[in-house]
Amino acid sequence: MRAIRITEFGGPEVLRLVDDQPEPEAGPGTVVLDVHHAGINYADTHQAENSYLAPARLPLVPGAEAVGTTPEGRRVVALLPGGGYAERAAAPEALCFPVPDEVDDGAALALVLQGLTAWHLLRTSAKLAEGESVVVHAAAGGVGSLAVQLARRYGAGRVIAVASTEEKRRLAQDLGADETVDAGEEDLKAALEAANGDRKVDVVLEMVGGRTTDQSLAALAPFGRLVYYGMASRQAPSPVDLGALLRRSRGVIGFWLVHAMADPARHLAAPMRELLALTASGDLRPVVGATYGLSEAAQAHRDLRARRTIGKLLLDPTR
Repeated sequence: MRAIRITEFGGPEVLRLVDDQPEPEAGPGTVVLDVHHAGINYADTHQAENSYLAPARLPLVPGAEAVGTTPEGRRVVALLPGGGYAERAAAPEALCFPVPDEVDDGAALALVLQGLTAWHLLRTSAKLAEGESVVVHAAAGGVGSLAVQLARRYGAGRVIAVASTEEKRRLAQDLGADETVDAGEEDLKAALEAANGDRKVDVVLEMVGGRTTDQSLAALAPFGRLVYYGMASRQAPSPVDLGALLRRSRGVIGFWLVHAMADPARHLAAPMRELLALTASGDLRPVVGATYGLSEAAQAHRDLRARRTIGKLLLDPTR
């Protein structure tokens, strides 16, 4: 079977195409999918260098999501424990979701990990209230582009999109952002407050780390919440001063979708039905970016790390 195999940790160069990967087997509660497309996520770049939240073991086939068909012909999108960068992958039945005919592979893949993350960031972690302002970092990315739309749908008073290029900021505005901010602003705190009418902000969805987290936290209003769900810059933010949170009535919340995956019937099934239905009806627009072949997986990781991508990236196992 053709697949991407990692036998040593490192950068994109460790992703190697092989044609002798053992076939996955269906154990109890799992099903083997013929993979039509796999999803590529920023977390995959961390896994390749073993800097992800969950330690990796070698050798490994990366890939946490796939769209494919079951042996009996059902078309599903699935969250995977790994193995998506391949022609076939084993998926837990509880983490397989039927895909409506109106939703294509790219849109389904955009929803299953990044869409669910965006949903939980706003609903579960931030508990967004109507009229509140929301800052979305990496607003043209997989999570960000959906979070912009969902924040608008869930009644945000002002959606402020942060992105690194003019093209990405225009996309965020097309998706419903009220204001945009250049991610490279030297005084990001001041820029966020200016975008909110010279007022501090209520909610920040943050996955960059380093100074971006620090300055975003400084821009929070009393009772504001910063939801931290990644560290794309690979730079840790400053330690959180609990006394400062107390004095200003601010909150910092971490989110990792893995904890929702532990109880999919409770935490994933209903949000996934909502996201798929909104997409099928045209009320939600997943942004799908480039499609790479298996032989181009390393280049996909280079492009991700260099912030050259927009939207959901796909991997085609036939190429």
